[in-house]
Amino acid sequence: MPDLSAFAITHKWPAQHPDRLQLYSLPTPNGVKVSIALEELGLPYEPHLVSFDTNDQTSPEFLSLNPNNKIPAILDPNGPGGEPLALFESGAILLYLAEKTGQLIPQEAAARYETIQWVMWQMGGLGPMFGQLGFFHKFAGKDYEDKRPRDRYVAESKRLLGVLNQRLAGRQWVMGDQYTIADIAILPWVRNLIGFYGAGDLVEFGQFTDVQRVLDVFVARPAVVRGLAIPARG
Repeated sequence: MPDLSAFAITHKWPAQHPDRLQLYSLPTPNGVKVSIALEELGLPYEPHLVSFDTNDQTSPEFLSLNPNNKIPAILDPNGPGGEPLALFESGAILLYLAEKTGQLIPQEAAARYETIQWVMWQMGGLGPMFGQLGFFHKFAGKDYEDKRPRDRYVAESKRLLGVLNQRLAGRQWVMGDQYTIADIAILPWVRNLIGFYGAGDLVEFGQFTDVQRVLDVFVARPAVVRGLAIPARG
């Protein structure tokens, strides 16, 4: 049985099953990327809720695993060479899980890098822009009289949705017929934009028919349904 006691994070979130991959997360768009991937892959894992309400993400134990104090993070007791591996950043975790299992990513080199390209596109563009739009539309930003910041992120979010819509035209998934980590990275953010953020009308989401079509198929997948609720909120 692996011994994870050397990792301080296990002192706050004890591993009941130390032979399983440990997930430290919250069901946000970034967090559910990893829980969905784990559900899709069927890997044994143990989820731990990192509660923002109690600032768990700034605790010394969590910072010992992720000094950037963001979810998700993982601790894999069966990492490369059989040694435990701690990772943070959802995109890096998705890539690690795909390569660990040989699933959710094409094996052919060019298609593999194209998939990684779309994951990076989400990480560097779609996620940050949608997040800023959510702030200015749903949270404190809605009280600002100056609507130029909100409108900036509305325009950029619409542009990014247009890029995605064009990519998905005539395709089942981002990479065509193969469902990959690119879909798992991108689609939870689209779901959050029109759902939790309530910004569908603001970005005129109805015009992005291919994005809506693929999103509908994505959220109906059983592994996605399960992953969207993991870790369970207390």
